[in-house]
Amino acid sequence: MKRSIEDHAARFDKVADTYDQEGSPEYRAAADLVIDHAAPEPDDVVLDLGTGTGAIALALADSASEVIGRDISEGMLEQASEKAADAGIDNASFGTGRFREPNVSADAAVDIVVSNFAMHHLDDEAKGEAIESIAALGPRRFVLGDVMLFGEADPSEPFYSPEVDDPATVGTLADALTSAGFALSAVERVHDQVGVLVAERAVGEDS
Repeated sequence: MKRSIEDHAARFDKVADTYDQEGSPEYRAAADLVIDHAAPEPDDVVLDLGTGTGAIALALADSASEVIGRDISEGMLEQASEKAADAGIDNASFGTGRFREPNVSADAAVDIVVSNFAMHHLDDEAKGEAIESIAALGPRRFVLGDVMLFGEADPSEPFYSPEVDDPATVGTLADALTSAGFALSAVERVHDQVGVLVAERAVGEDS
């Protein structure tokens, strides 16, 4: 990680009020794909890591039994909670948590984990640890939308901010998912540096 968690949290606190008005077309396309691939059933519990202002969590709330949003930015979480209250959504809750410490009750039965444009802040080793932590929750599906490299990033036009971001190659992410007991079921290429990976619990793995 090129910046501390506290630095990242402070950076997102500053933009929380306007975050929903920002975002590139690629970001929005990835978010839409994450929502589509998550496809929760009515009894499912969904965990959204790096939930931000709750856009994906709230979009999935109508289809799921419960949605849990976790983020490191208090400002973003406040926005998410306000949006849920304004929309009358009562099956979505938001609180602090991170990839390796999602702050989810040990007896919570998490069926689906989603994340969009958050994991790229971690270095490759930390990404692997994060994916292991997600697998330990026992979800049947993990949908990751993020900055990820399908080839070599163009140093003259990087989609990400090299001073704060640390995206992995698609191959590195696929290997980490496989090592954690997932089977990659879909790869969506949004941009040379943006994609969505869908991972299912591998057959024979404990749930």
